[in-house]
Amino acid sequence: MRNRAQSILEYALIISVVVATLAAMSIYVQRSAQANLKVIEDQINAQPNN
Repeated sequence: MRNRAQSILEYALIISVVVATLAAMSIYVQRSAQANLKVIEDQINAQPNN
């Protein structure tokens, strides 16, 4: 019974680390996407109007 409880605890710890990592990565992915959109917006606004 003790080994099973330890296995469950280890899986829970691994899952929580993965979730925390994905949450931290989402901030950087969001910033990167916003930066790319800003570059595209700046390029569109810099084009001369005919």
